[in-house]
Amino acid sequence: MIAPALLGRRDRYERVMDGWVDNTHEDAFTHTVTLRDDDRAIELLVVALPSPSYEIREARCRSLTGALDAGVVAGIAKLGGAQMVGGLTRRVAELTGNGAGSGLVLAAVVEVARLARQTAKLPRERAERTAGDAWACWQLDTTGWVDLPNSCFTYSAAGRSLFGTRTVETPMQPDLYSPRPGQRRVFARTKRARLERADDRLKLFHSMYDNVHGFELTYEIELATGRIVRAEHITPRLPYMGICSEPQRKIAALLGETADEGLRRRIGDHLGGESGCAQLYDLTADLLKLLT
Repeated sequence: MIAPALLGRRDRYERVMDGWVDNTHEDAFTHTVTLRDDDRAIELLVVALPSPSYEIREARCRSLTGALDAGVVAGIAKLGGAQMVGGLTRRVAELTGNGAGSGLVLAAVVEVARLARQTAKLPRERAERTAGDAWACWQLDTTGWVDLPNSCFTYSAAGRSLFGTRTVETPMQPDLYSPRPGQRRVFARTKRARLERADDRLKLFHSMYDNVHGFELTYEIELATGRIVRAEHITPRLPYMGICSEPQRKIAALLGETADEGLRRRIGDHLGGESGCAQLYDLTADLLKLLT
């Protein structure tokens, strides 16, 4: 029987994330994330270098509403010098402990790390040559972000081979590669995750809209069996429409799966890797975290 702790006292739970990137330093960005749910709201601000180091220079968080343990706030302030790469969540958990609000703050750190993969500091003249040119943008992507190659279908050899064989459209703009001095909200993202118990099913919804992405995912799980009986999504905006579109059909592989403790690991095979979509994987994985 699926019984998420977040629905222990209610039939509906919702979490909303707003995040944005400001070009506040010559060599670094300021990433701001607010996370709100039914119990509390927090704000996290991180000043960090772009790819390839993703090194944190400064981090601080505060409560907007609800309780936030002082130890969590103090732990976040100790993140200076850490890099937003593998092992970051473990480091944050060690520094912040499990006090009030720690889970929400950890989720906010993950969102900041994702924002850091959306903006770069490349030469302005090179960035301006990408306007409206999907192939030029793709080439600059793999230069500006060290961890993009082979991270998903679009940045694999198979994805690259599709350029020139079909129409590929992109919403990528020069400011994402080389923001103007002092530019605010170079990149902005809103996400909404929701769990809802309805009759004999658990409904899961996750949306994400930003400068280059538009996703809305819907899953339904039988409460009695834990079996996924609905798996659908729409993608009104993608970084490379015509290439990013290819792995989106993989969501159907989740139909009939069981939402057990191992599913978060198995979705890597279903949705991620060189044949998958990193955003589809992340959005699904984040929903499954809310079930535990």
